[in-house]
Amino acid sequence: MTETNPPADSAAYTPPARPAPTPGPASSVPPTRPFARPKPHPRPRPKPLATTPVHPVHPAVAPSDPTRFGRVDADGTVYVITSAGERAVGSWQAGESAEGLAHYGRKYDELATEVEVLEERLATGAGDPKKTRVAAQAIADALPTAAVVGDLDSLAARVGALLTGADTAIVAATADREQRRSEALARKEALAAEAEQIAAESTQWKLAGDRMRALLEEWKTIKGLDRKTDDALWKRYSKAREAFNKRRGAHFADLDRERAGAKTRKEELIAEAEALKNETTWAETSAKFRDLLVRWKAAGRAPRDADDALWARFKAVQDEFFEARNAAAGERDAEFSENGRRKQALLDEYGPRIDPAHNLSAAKAALRDLQDQWEAVGKVPREQMAALEAGIRALEKKVKSADDSQWRRTDPEASARAAQFRARVAQFEEQAEKAEKAGRPKDAVRLREQAQQWREWADAAETAIEDR
Repeated sequence: MTETNPPADSAAYTPPARPAPTPGPASSVPPTRPFARPKPHPRPRPKPLATTPVHPVHPAVAPSDPTRFGRVDADGTVYVITSAGERAVGSWQAGESAEGLAHYGRKYDELATEVEVLEERLATGAGDPKKTRVAAQAIADALPTAAVVGDLDSLAARVGALLTGADTAIVAATADREQRRSEALARKEALAAEAEQIAAESTQWKLAGDRMRALLEEWKTIKGLDRKTDDALWKRYSKAREAFNKRRGAHFADLDRERAGAKTRKEELIAEAEALKNETTWAETSAKFRDLLVRWKAAGRAPRDADDALWARFKAVQDEFFEARNAAAGERDAEFSENGRRKQALLDEYGPRIDPAHNLSAAKAALRDLQDQWEAVGKVPREQMAALEAGIRALEKKVKSADDSQWRRTDPEASARAAQFRARVAQFEEQAEKAEKAGRPKDAVRLREQAQQWREWADAAETAIEDR
């Protein structure tokens, strides 16, 4: 179906075309010049205010129902209905009135989509709030005459909210720029002050030099200051860096003079090492080599062309001694490994023989024999020591526990104690019978209760002897 005459909505709002992004100038690395004012790194784009995607996504708007907000009269005039009444938005002569309403409803949906795009952009902070406001104002200006059919009252309210939100965002962006300027000023003042402190006090030349370079790199990232303020702060930093470099240069000039003396001292240390390298008192001579190494480090650096060669000579002598020591240690380790094997064999041999439950005397004799041979074997590797010692300690504990148990079973004091308890039981029962015959039943009951208590103690004492 086609329209028979030009559509009457030719004056309807058409969103302005988005301008193409203007490419920035190609970045280039300026030649390095001493104490030259650093060029700032490219300014990063402001981050969005929310955590939603940076690039706005055009939302899909559900089609509206134009029959709720418009009508087509008999002559084909199309009307939109608003809270202010109805107004003609065009004419439809190309077919059924429902098709005409649908046509103008689609126009409304396109306009609503533009509004939703602006809402999304404002909500995500993805665009310039000033541009968002300009676009929203253009829609607001076009709404009274827009040739569309839909809920214009609701759309006008949304556009009004857009304008208010854009104004708020503009104020916030302005405040944010001012805050960034204040922060940039504070940061550069702090960097300049730190550079001045380093220039005046630091003697940790490498760390201080690294920090000076780090200050410069951080300086390049700070933007937002006016040129006059920035120049003044840069002069402070540059002056401090130049003063630091002069102090450092003077220090290394003195250091060169000291290195000549360090060369002489290191040659003397090499001679001492040569005299020690054939010693076989390993622990004592190892300590002397460690002392030589400490003195070597304290001697300082010799001139660059000599220091590496001196160290190679010293290290060769040191390595010769420690290689000999390690060879001797290897022989000792082999001996210790054999000792470990022998001790494990003793455990395997004597473990089954030491059975105190079968014959305590034989178990004690076997244990003494094992202990004598164990001590004669000697040292074992450190990693085997705990397991082997645990093995012999377990056998010793088993024999001692059996010996203690036998002693408790034959303890005359325990038997005498049980007999005393039985005697007390008989004494209280005799007293109870006398009390009952004398007409004192309450005393008889109390005495029998005491007899029962002593009987329980006697039973417990006899049971303990039997359990042993």
